[in-house]
Amino acid sequence: MSGHSKWHNIQAKKGKADAKRGKAFTKIGKEIVLAVKNGGASVETNSKLRDVIAKAKSNNMPSDTIARSIKKAAGEMDSINYEEIVYEGYGPSGIAVIVNVLTDNKNRSAGNVRHAFTKHGGNMGSSGCVSFMFQQKAEIVIEKNDSLDEDELMMMALDAGAEDFSAEDEVYVVTTSVEDFSSVREALEANGLEFLEAEVKMIPDTYTAIDDETATKFQKMLDALEDDDDVQDVYHNAEFPEGWED
Repeated sequence: MSGHSKWHNIQAKKGKADAKRGKAFTKIGKEIVLAVKNGGASVETNSKLRDVIAKAKSNNMPSDTIARSIKKAAGEMDSINYEEIVYEGYGPSGIAVIVNVLTDNKNRSAGNVRHAFTKHGGNMGSSGCVSFMFQQKAEIVIEKNDSLDEDELMMMALDAGAEDFSAEDEVYVVTTSVEDFSSVREALEANGLEFLEAEVKMIPDTYTAIDDETATKFQKMLDALEDDDDVQDVYHNAEFPEGWED
């Protein structure tokens, strides 16, 4: 089956962000807080919390850190006032960009996100201006290795309810609906599989090829957004040039 994730193309550009592991853990910790506030601290009954834990594990967040985050969130629920906000806009050369924010000060967040757009050749847009170009899906990314048989893995994923399966250069990508994400992920986990990534995201219907100059400019925008403590995720439809390095 053919995939549409271009996972390697995009993830290869996230090395800087992934290197800032402490910042990544802080952002995931905020998602744990929100999941606990909305559904409780029990992993057995809170499917959203299970999903966030899967994301945490795929980011190499230690189990004891996850447990502490859940315990801390359970003790601080009354003081939690995070607000989820989605900003949309355009990067250089019209790249479609969606920014997910989790903040306790929406005025600060709006100003920071707007500044990141305008400083690097883009502009903020109105709600809905680019989101129609994306679909909300879940992706489970599994590193290729000699012990994994591609056909067996594909059938395992599809039997569990996955919508799509693709084999890319270094990884397998399992795509599911948001509703089936937990059950598919748990079925794969039960078969002993570990994930490089497991989370719900916005996947573009089509990609926009950009040249080296635009890629360099856009990467600076991505860095500015991902360095913001309020920004949880940034999605876009840019296809970086083959072999491009910042």
